Amino acid sequence: MSTTTDTPMTEVFQAVYIPNLKPTASLVPKEMAVSIATYPPLDQVSHVGGTSVVFHAVLDVPKDLAQEPWELALWHSGDREARGAWTEAAFSPSLPAQTPSVLHEADTGLARLFFSLTLPVWSAFSFTVKFRQRPDQPWRWARDEHDIDDGQVTVSQDSDMEDGPVDLPDLIGNLNPELAWASRTSQCPGTSLWSVKAHVGGAIGDTPGSASPSLGVPYAGQYVKEFSLVRSWSPWLVPRQGKRDPTLKLEDAVLCSFLSPQGKHLVLLAVSGLNNIVTVLRKEALGATHLHIQNDGTKAGVGIILVSVGKNFESAVAATMYHARSLVMAGVTVPVMPEWYGNYIDGLGYCTWNGLGQELTADKVAKALDTLAENHINITNLIIDDNWQDIDYRGASQWQHGWMDFEAEPRTFPNGLQALVSGIRSRHQNIRYVAVWHALLGYWGGLAPDGALAQTYRTVEVERTDFAPDSLPVDGKMTVVAKEDVARFYNDFYRFLAEDCGVDGVKTDGQFILDTLKGATPRRELIDSYVDAWMDASLRHFSGNVISCMSQTPHILFQNQLRNDRPAFICRNSDDYFPNDAASHPWHVWSNAHNSLLTHHLNVVPDWDMFQTVHEYAGFHAAARCISGGPIWITDVPGQHDIGLIRQMTGTTTKGKTVIFRPSSIGRTISQYTKYGGLNLLKIGAYHGRAETGSPIMGLFNISTVEVTEIVPLSGFFGLTPSGNYVVRSHVTGKVTAELEPCLCASLLTVTLKTRGYDILSAAPLSTFRNAGGDQLSVANFGLVGKLTGSAAILNSVATEVAGRRVLIVTTLKALGVLGIYISTLPKLSIGDLMVTIRGQAIPFHTGSVSKTDQHVLEIDIETAWNEMGLESGWANEVEVKITIPFQADARRETGTMERVIPNP
Repeated sequence: MSTTTDTPMTEVFQAVYIPNLKPTASLVPKEMAVSIATYPPLDQVSHVGGTSVVFHAVLDVPKDLAQEPWELALWHSGDREARGAWTEAAFSPSLPAQTPSVLHEADTGLARLFFSLTLPVWSAFSFTVKFRQRPDQPWRWARDEHDIDDGQVTVSQDSDMEDGPVDLPDLIGNLNPELAWASRTSQCPGTSLWSVKAHVGGAIGDTPGSASPSLGVPYAGQYVKEFSLVRSWSPWLVPRQGKRDPTLKLEDAVLCSFLSPQGKHLVLLAVSGLNNIVTVLRKEALGATHLHIQNDGTKAGVGIILVSVGKNFESAVAATMYHARSLVMAGVTVPVMPEWYGNYIDGLGYCTWNGLGQELTADKVAKALDTLAENHINITNLIIDDNWQDIDYRGASQWQHGWMDFEAEPRTFPNGLQALVSGIRSRHQNIRYVAVWHALLGYWGGLAPDGALAQTYRTVEVERTDFAPDSLPVDGKMTVVAKEDVARFYNDFYRFLAEDCGVDGVKTDGQFILDTLKGATPRRELIDSYVDAWMDASLRHFSGNVISCMSQTPHILFQNQLRNDRPAFICRNSDDYFPNDAASHPWHVWSNAHNSLLTHHLNVVPDWDMFQTVHEYAGFHAAARCISGGPIWITDVPGQHDIGLIRQMTGTTTKGKTVIFRPSSIGRTISQYTKYGGLNLLKIGAYHGRAETGSPIMGLFNISTVEVTEIVPLSGFFGLTPSGNYVVRSHVTGKVTAELEPCLCASLLTVTLKTRGYDILSAAPLSTFRNAGGDQLSVANFGLVGKLTGSAAILNSVATEVAGRRVLIVTTLKALGVLGIYISTLPKLSIGDLMVTIRGQAIPFHTGSVSKTDQHVLEIDIETAWNEMGLESGWANEVEVKITIPFQADARRETGTMERVIPNP
């Protein structure tokens, strides 16, 4: 969102986005403080199968007290004989084989103690923990010292695996008999699906038809947790968790999910955009869920929600989204569309908005790009954001300003847009794509009534509601292009940008304003007309190189972004990056990670917005953008750059181009029911590569105000192969775990992050070989270890056994850097035992070394080797590296180069 200076969003941010947020802090003096973490975790919901669960706990205690006989106990409600009463179970110190891997050490001055216990379980239960230093001291409770809620465990027994048939009345208590519901075929195994329809009358004149029927009470109110994506205000979705306080304001939800005590997810999806009907969900004070339906069409119709249930949250959501797409696409022929965005989205971008401020000039843009070049920051994409257009200044704020003409503002861009763009291209050969900003209706206040554009195209006057938070009144009338001329208007504008000015794409903002129009007639006539004309013109003139912004309205989400009859396009995934709002930064990443649970099912590439690399949250934002799977935009003030951080996000190809490392899948939270503001880490999962041979990735972010320790299971990573083994590497510490199996309860990771702390963990699949002599060798590929998501630099990696004497790893990388290879026997080998080649030539000896943080990791400086060997790029950007590893150490040693101590395979 663009706003004028000193935006009042600072004052209202928490009230709008994070209601009822409580501070997180230790409630005891620092010298007495003890940090505790468990798995299954406190303050979260975990699901287990079988008849028992193994609990693990870690205590960080002052070192001078580490030899005390610390006791730890589980206080829980799961004892069958106690009939629901809370009982106690004692932990024991963990055996070495049971101790979770430690990827982050405790603070200096603290000692880390591990405990475990096995607890028989029969049904869902809650738990907390207590501890004491010695038996003669009183128990101390985690919930008291850290203000942390109880943990909850949902349980499925073997008898649950073959559930009998269920129908919608079994899942929703007091199901409204006036609703029409029917079972549908689900495209996701393990899920059931229903369609629910509610009648709504047609619009009468400019008054839309409306209806608010009750649906019923999910699980008759007997659910453990709930999650929803609601409209914080008109343009954006935000997450909500927990059984909300009925005193809170009602919020319109697009997606809701309810978790049963048996670990089943009941998902409700409100479908909009069909026949000018918008449907949302509202939770009422007594737990009932209602449909709220608005019909802008002239005929009576139906509001639709889709309901699914399954043991896997992702599958249950997917079942509703797939069926919603079939409804939206009914009667539409889907052509074969190319993936257009590969090169565009894989480059580093720069946006002028926060970096150059809101008084934009051609000179400021030119100087900013020169400064980037002087600092050797080779961006690929440029967005010239708001304030380049020729606008009038009527009204008190930018929300009333209107657009005059296609050409740039003559005072601040005196030579015109074409001159600016051509100058950029001549001075900065690295910039391949130049995009400009504009609002969907022209500018925030539409068109200037007396401007050239209003005289060229047929217009209509419309009125909008006050859509913004309390301090941004934007209601009133505005002039916009009429329905009859919208297509011509967009074709003319984009032809001017593309053909006359050399612009490659657009960032089209303010799309939600269509949703604020008063009256059924303008909404019915203009919403689809504008969105369709914009999309058609962008495909024709920019091959779809566009960013859709402020467009998370229910109608646009389904009618534009869910459709798959055109290429995917970039779409902003949350409200803005506010550099000066301290409370906004952890929330920004949190909100994006949760919104992606929905948006990764759309035909879009979620964009987590720009950020600045010199900022107290810079690394936090950088790690989030890298794992998001979307583009990366920086908006640095000229001359204020963290070059080291930029290098962690980017790499240089063999052709000298700067690229980013996007995982194959879109990053999204792995814990959708965990509430914001607790003592827990935000965990974002992603995956890169082919199924079963690719690399699961997990981002960790401390969104609290104190240091947080957690025990994270390997099984929490996306895309694990249950039968495979993995090694996990921390980007921040460089530490690598022992070889782990996903199915073992001991495959746990201990992680600790300070306030604003972050890390990205890469789980590399192991390839294990045994020769006839009984020798065993396991290898894994971490990709480029100096990069935040370095495993996403891997284009292909294959390990094969050669003649029972050695293993050959062939890796293709998208950029240069330091390649990290896990070799189980590396401590027994010498660098001279290995052969590493690029294009058949051995690399210089000094470019290979053993990692300083783990003796099992070989680090190969491909970039230095490439440059010293004088290699040149061929027709492709990729670089192929071959590494030969013997099963046993070779008696011969090379001292100058990593040459052929092993014969060529």
